[in-house]
Amino acid sequence: MGYFLRKASSTLGRKSILRIVAIGAASYGLLYLNNNPNSKATVKLSTTTLLRGQLSLQGHSSFVSSYYWQFGNFPLLLSRVDPAPAIDITNEAPVAVEEGGKPSCGCLGKDYIVNAAAKVAPAVVNLSVQRELYGFSTGRSMCSGTIIDADGTILTCAHGVVDSQGRRLTTNGKVDVTLQDGRTFEGTVVNADLHSDIAIVKIKSKTPLPTAKLGSSSKLRPGDWVIAMGCPLTLQNTVTAGIVSCVDRKSSDLGLGGMRREYLQTDCAINAGNSGGPLVNIDGEIIGVNIMKVAIADGLSFSIPIDSVSKIIEHFKKNGRVIRPWLGLKMLDLNELIIAQLKERDAKFPDVEKGILVPMVTPGSPADRAGFRPGDVVIEFDGKPVQSIKEIIGIMDDRIGKPLNVVVKRANNEVVKLTVIPEEANPDM
Repeated sequence: MGYFLRKASSTLGRKSILRIVAIGAASYGLLYLNNNPNSKATVKLSTTTLLRGQLSLQGHSSFVSSYYWQFGNFPLLLSRVDPAPAIDITNEAPVAVEEGGKPSCGCLGKDYIVNAAAKVAPAVVNLSVQRELYGFSTGRSMCSGTIIDADGTILTCAHGVVDSQGRRLTTNGKVDVTLQDGRTFEGTVVNADLHSDIAIVKIKSKTPLPTAKLGSSSKLRPGDWVIAMGCPLTLQNTVTAGIVSCVDRKSSDLGLGGMRREYLQTDCAINAGNSGGPLVNIDGEIIGVNIMKVAIADGLSFSIPIDSVSKIIEHFKKNGRVIRPWLGLKMLDLNELIIAQLKERDAKFPDVEKGILVPMVTPGSPADRAGFRPGDVVIEFDGKPVQSIKEIIGIMDDRIGKPLNVVVKRANNEVVKLTVIPEEANPDM
């Protein structure tokens, strides 16, 4: 570049050089000098069609063509770099915007995160619990929560308000609750389920309380925008945004034991104190409860899907606790590709299009007593065709001690009918 400027300045002078460089910078193009001793020195500039139509080089010889201008002794050649013909941006149709800043065309407006966060923020609270051991204070536990009912019902995480070691409510279940508007209350832990890590805290207020709306997590897709809200490190009113990375991250993928659980994985920034806070969609609805992150990595955060949380809340209202049926089966959802691979390995594998494979049966379990075998493919459960583990869990619900009819397919397409009686799962599993 320095060589180009020295050569050009000897002929054009400082002002002309500045004009050429300015045009090149404005066009995001290429500017170069042909200094072949056998040909006439030429300055070439690659620019856009739109810019060429708006440029006016005053004080120099007249414009020759859309690609060729004269600068003193240097012809200035403009070559097109547009991938497509330029459009008239002044004639673009306006985008209709709905109330709240979200365009009706389905694209996102500039305030979509702002408006979604504003809907939920007043209902996000900070929870503080005094920890004790043998009557001695061991510090305070901080987490977040969301008021989901005007009666003072707060949705939060169990590990923030419950003693996870002894399965006892800490300090008689008393929790200090601080709202975004500065009001403080003493709350009570009324329900907690350590397996799912969901708890309900209740406060009483003589004045109206802000609430947030529960949405649905069933239609979430990887790439959907989401917002994490809460009080990380006691910093209230904190909002971060990101996208959904995975909609059904298995607990086994994270090395977590016990019964099967699924999480929403996002890249929202969450930290200590965010647990229990809401994960929100762009409509300002709660679609998850933030629960944990991978400490040694960035952008690996996990939330409990709100559809699962809603079922837990129903159990709380109906039974005061979560009742989980247990069969003693390890199960795997099948699809066409997995089935094709299994048939390649074993020609006796049953002819099925979909179903749930049983790789393992726990000895002495209800499933073992019912006659299940490793290799069975469940195709019907309680008289209904099934294709996923979720469907089986949904059918069982809280049915403990009630017979369920199951149809399985075995090697060589043997169809077997079984009857299994679920037991209540051990909460420590």
